[in-house]
Amino acid sequence: MKLNLLAFAVPFFVLFMVLEYLIARKKKLPYFNLHHSVANVSIGIAERLLDVWVTGAFYFFYDYLQTNYGLFEIKSGVLMWILLLLATDFIWYWYHRLAHEVNVFWAAHVVHHQSEDFNYTVSARITVFQAFIRTGFWAILPLLGFPALMITSLLLVHGLYPFFIHTRLIGKLGILEYILVTPSHHRVHHASNEQYLDKNYGDVFIIWDKLFGTFQKEEDEVEITYGLTKPLNSYSFLWQHVHFMAELVYAVRRTKGFTQRLKLIFGKPDLVDPQAREAVEKRFNIFHLGYAVEHRLNRYVVWQIILSLSLLFVFILFEHYLPLTQQLLISLALILTLINCGAIMEQKRWVFYLEFLRLLTVTIGIVIAYPAIWLSVLLLPAGLLILRYFETIREYYLSWVYQQRR
Repeated sequence: MKLNLLAFAVPFFVLFMVLEYLIARKKKLPYFNLHHSVANVSIGIAERLLDVWVTGAFYFFYDYLQTNYGLFEIKSGVLMWILLLLATDFIWYWYHRLAHEVNVFWAAHVVHHQSEDFNYTVSARITVFQAFIRTGFWAILPLLGFPALMITSLLLVHGLYPFFIHTRLIGKLGILEYILVTPSHHRVHHASNEQYLDKNYGDVFIIWDKLFGTFQKEEDEVEITYGLTKPLNSYSFLWQHVHFMAELVYAVRRTKGFTQRLKLIFGKPDLVDPQAREAVEKRFNIFHLGYAVEHRLNRYVVWQIILSLSLLFVFILFEHYLPLTQQLLISLALILTLINCGAIMEQKRWVFYLEFLRLLTVTIGIVIAYPAIWLSVLLLPAGLLILRYFETIREYYLSWVYQQRR
């Protein structure tokens, strides 16, 4: 069988998230917020899912560049692997730094910094938009002559290390603090404290930050505040992805002159009008809850995330055996579930229509996979009953999910 063994990254990362949570809970350390964790993992599920669709394209992109435009024809060897690691990390530093200093890049990277927690779930906050931007930076590697297989293999390893530096449980690591990016260094990077802003961009090696003047050590007496300088205060899966894009568009439209608009698009995030957030939230009817949602609701959302992770694992593992139609339907069902979780945590009443759409997606998938006549015969009257009692079902659903009296 041709299984995609990358699927095992899903339970691997989840295992460490759970272990970190259990250790923090045993030590009575308030490092986890359920709703933040759900939002973090939701974004990670979407990134892993979309990676299935685009990773192959990245490989062929690197291969095309190296084959047709590579300056050298580099062969695999110990020295070349070391050189590739250093080159990859060097390029990452500049991608990461520019992702904080250029608005059009920050629009994709901001998602990674929205969480007000700092734990392993935060490492999951990577979007496919970032993958495309990073690929543009890493295109330098095949142009230098590194083959696509070396590049993609190293990127898998290079992408593994940052997961383990998103934690508050590990303190300073002695001599390693002078060489590697450690959890201490990365806590500074995720801080919104003024003295910590725009520091420690390195991914594996901290030497680049020290070389280019962006290093800042973690001060023991400073209590770190995590997240954005202006918290987003939203669990919405969609809004977390697009809010800064909307703010940037709003700011650009209010800026006069082509040159000034270009300066804003490619300038720093602090150039964006601080009122843009409030304006676009009003435009798209975004509101925030002033209270925590009920425990029963928490369980419902958590189970959706658990089932989504399980389905993601199966989907990636058997992707070579799934027809395109089933892949599309599974992807749609997962995305709808992630939107659903965010909408429920924000108490959106339109979530019922999302549930209905998700049920329809799953039903279509079952019919396509098992096109039995008896199944179709059963589904027809079931569909008619749902249409007949649609509003009644909607009221019962909302009262059950949100614990409201009818």
